[in-house]
Amino acid sequence: MSHARSEYEDFKKVAPDVYDLVLALGQLAGKAGLDKQLIELVKLRASQINGCAFCVQHHVLLSERIGVPVDKLHLVAVWREAPIFSARERAALACAEALTLLPDGVSEEVYAEAAREFSQTELMYLTSAVASINVWNRFGAAFRWTPTSRPVAANAAAS
Repeated sequence: MSHARSEYEDFKKVAPDVYDLVLALGQLAGKAGLDKQLIELVKLRASQINGCAFCVQHHVLLSERIGVPVDKLHLVAVWREAPIFSARERAALACAEALTLLPDGVSEEVYAEAAREFSQTELMYLTSAVASINVWNRFGAAFRWTPTSRPVAANAAAS
């Protein structure tokens, strides 16, 4: 039984102009050259914070498809305690958390760390990626979109 108030597919049908704008915003960071694996880690972390089950599952599955190491997916929720993340990933994740939570804005320390790892242009696009996932999370959480199922592997289905 679904607890969804509406589904992801409904969003595309009911408000296609909004859907297209949010989708386009979410694609800009990758088009600008930011590492797609880094972007997915940031989107996954923001989705965890926001409690959007649909987006968490979507970004886990997408991350797996583009080769994000499984250990990073398992540890992204506790990235500060996990030495597997690079300085650049840590700066991006700290920035994503600050931009997602926003009670005190982005501290000077978090900004300085991010500015050491990213150019000003990269920071703008990283911020656009965080902004876009936060928009998606608001829709997913508000309407309780049902998380997508993991595709069944062809060899598993045959057995």
